[in-house]
This record gives sequence, C-alpha cells and structure tokens, in this order.
Amino acid sequence: MAGKAQPTVRDRQVGIRLRTLRDARQMTLEQLAVGCGLSESTLHRIETGKRRISTEEVAMITTALMVPIAERQELIDFVVSGDKGGWWERPLPGVPKEMGLLASYEAEANGLTDWSVLLVPGLLQIEPYARAFMLTDGVPAEEADLRWVARKRRQEILGTIDYTAFIYEGALHVPFGGPEVHGQQIRHLMAASDRGIAVRVVREHLPISALSHSWLYMTFPSVPPVVNVDVTGGGVYLQGDRSEPFTRQVAILNGVALSASETRATLRGVLKEIRS
Repeated sequence: MAGKAQPTVRDRQVGIRLRTLRDARQMTLEQLAVGCGLSESTLHRIETGKRRISTEEVAMITTALMVPIAERQELIDFVVSGDKGGWWERPLPGVPKEMGLLASYEAEANGLTDWSVLLVPGLLQIEPYARAFMLTDGVPAEEADLRWVARKRRQEILGTIDYTAFIYEGALHVPFGGPEVHGQQIRHLMAASDRGIAVRVVREHLPISALSHSWLYMTFPSVPPVVNVDVTGGGVYLQGDRSEPFTRQVAILNGVALSASETRATLRGVLKEIRS
C-alpha cells in the first residue's frame, strides 16, 4: 500500500515546511488535527519525515492552516513531481551536468555548510547578481538564463534543510551587477535569518587555510560526508578520508566567524557603504 511506502527526501522536505507553516501560525498539533481531520500521530510522522504524504493530505493540511492558494498549489505540485524524480534527472539544455549532480547530492543531504571566498554562495544569490557573475565569467546570455533556472531550483531546498553559509568578508564588497544589484543582494542576505538560514561572515585577514577554495560540505543520514570543492572548470567531489579535513575546517570556521548579530551589523555596514 502507498501509505506504507518508505518516506523520501521530498517527504521530509514537505514535512519540515508544513511544520514551519504551523509554527508560524502558533497552532498546536491538536488544533491542526481538529482542523484537517488527521490524527495527531499522523501529523507528527508527516512533519518529522517518517511517513509518505499524499497530495490529498497536503491539501487538507494547508487548507486547515489557511495557506494561500498559490503556495498550497506549489506544495502539491512539489509532491507530485517527487513521483517523477528530481529536475536534475531531466537536465535543461545548456546547463552543465555538474549542476545536476550537485543538486542530486543536496537533495539527499540532511545538512549543508557553504564556505564562499570570492562571491555570495549560489544558494543565496539573487537573479540579477547571479546573471551578472555568469556574464563576467563568459557564459553566453541565453545559457545564463537556463543556468539561473537550475540555480533557482537548487535554492528550493533552503528552509527544508539545516544550512549554514560562511562568507569571507571580501566577497561582500564585490559589486556584481552594479551598486543597485549589490544592495539588493546584501539585503537578501540580511533577510536570510528570517527564513531560518544561518549566514555568518568571516573577517578579512584572518590566517585560516580555508581561504584557498570555496566548498560545500554535505552531511547525510547514513553515509559519510561529501565535499564539493569549487575549482576552475567544475567541482571536485571528496569522500571518505578525503573529506575529514573539511570536517575540521567547518569547526574552525564556526569558531572564528562572526555571530549572527555581528554578521547582521557587518551587512548593514556594507549596505551603508553602497548607499554613500
């Protein structure tokens, strides 16, 4: 029976999002159960990703939560598309296979740690900033359009997974897209904490070895971490013993990075510089 099928990564993502929506409305599981007609235990298993969820259940829960119709349909479509595999299994023309491979890893991960040296991490980029960077990197305009679509799809994982971005302070001062876009990008980073995303700045001139490359550290429920190291021409994947140094780097970054409040103050300072 479908109800007994093993839950997928997508079920876990939907569950986290539904729990976030319920928490935002300060509604208890008991209250939601009364409103949607499902038991508290069923709702708990859905929210914790321990149960498959159907489109009908998504509709019942989001209706009880009074979620706007557009957002409700988005969640239903997300569940439906889960039966067809991830978007990376049907890559867009012009989008590097590397991006699809990275997205497939991200979809299976239960935690992501980004370390970005030269620019804002891709998962936190806004469209005009991302396009400007791609164009300066020599990507044709029509290809940049498709790459942005793929990047936007990758960003859908935010809010459903434990994600932390450590950003080197110097990257905040590179104005891809010009002053206006630069300001929009900084404001986007400032708003990240409101969406449950951890952003922490690492001050310039700190003597840390992590400055050599940007990388994405991915942890999984039942397998060792995998690291995607950003190098010219694509990423290099490190697993097993080769990922262990990055486990230490994550701990080092966590120790030297500014706190969330200090990061927000730093971002405000950058924004003030842009406006002056």
